[in-house]
Amino acid sequence: MEAQIVVIGGGIAGLSLVSELSRRRSTGHGIVLVEAEDTLAHHTSARSAQHLSPSYGPPAVRELTHRTVAQLSKGLEGLDQPVVWQCPTVVIGSHRELTAESTFGSTAIDRASVLDLCPELSPLPREALEGGLYENDAVRLDAPSLLDWHRRIATESGVEILTGNRVTGATFADGTWEITAGTIHLRAPLVVNAAGAWGDQVATSFGVDPLGLQPLRRTAALVELNAPLDPEHPVVVMANGGWYYRQDAVGALISSGEAEPEEPCDAQPHPGQVEELVAELNSLTDLGITGIIRSWTGQRTAAPDGVPVCGFDPAVQGFLWLVGQSGYGFQTSTALARAAADLLLENLIGSWCSVETARALDPARFSDSA
Repeated sequence: MEAQIVVIGGGIAGLSLVSELSRRRSTGHGIVLVEAEDTLAHHTSARSAQHLSPSYGPPAVRELTHRTVAQLSKGLEGLDQPVVWQCPTVVIGSHRELTAESTFGSTAIDRASVLDLCPELSPLPREALEGGLYENDAVRLDAPSLLDWHRRIATESGVEILTGNRVTGATFADGTWEITAGTIHLRAPLVVNAAGAWGDQVATSFGVDPLGLQPLRRTAALVELNAPLDPEHPVVVMANGGWYYRQDAVGALISSGEAEPEEPCDAQPHPGQVEELVAELNSLTDLGITGIIRSWTGQRTAAPDGVPVCGFDPAVQGFLWLVGQSGYGFQTSTALARAAADLLLENLIGSWCSVETARALDPARFSDSA
């Protein structure tokens, strides 16, 4: 099969890119997305907490998030319902923990103000809850609708989406990649590695040096409560990197907030992990969790410096990295897709993000000569 651009990975990174490319070119013909699983967004993109925080992450991530949230807030063509809406965040902890917390654009509030917003936290001892950081510009996200919108825009414009076809090998000659994916053989001058936790494995199959990507597991669950939280209840996050929770239509989403290294896999909660978290939250708060509806574990794949990677490999022609979102995937997706499309279509750097951010994303930062 002949193509112009092959994108490997059917999560939010790959889907938002093929959607952007098809709109930028006014056609999706010549663009192929290859996904190893039988369904799109099977792994981390289907296991998101669906909360976007512009104050979360290093400077490059914060710029990309502001740009993504601003664009999504305008609405999506053909969708009557918004995909994002305001949902404040409160980071809680001791004064020492809050001082060390790398959040920006937040307002410091005292314990009493935290309890006004989140009365269920009143059982927490003062040493664990001396105050908080209040962020008013965070938003909730309808992730399934966003994923489906990108898929629909891409396929209706002619993008070919091939699920159930894992890339197993590739060679490059005369300016063209010859790619084997399942039973399919593809030819294209440009390849995008948007394979998430499998990003380094995909790179190796193309003869590209891996970056040292590290999947980090994080577990969450939807739970029932004995009394519902207000729909406008803030997301609550422990400053020390511990648990967090948010309101949900069925009760609440809770997470243990771990960042445990793990090999790429279809990650699942450790036995008893969610039950232990429920017991902890019930002992420390008045959330009143009465049952577990479902639980899951995703892999937040991080580059060695914790900043996403978007750019052409410095040593191998026609191979673009779009990986290492480290849990910032949805909140940077629109901006990263535009930045990647700039590179693929126009070889531009920094037209939709600042030059400083484009440099921070460049995979060349990991090369020996950088």
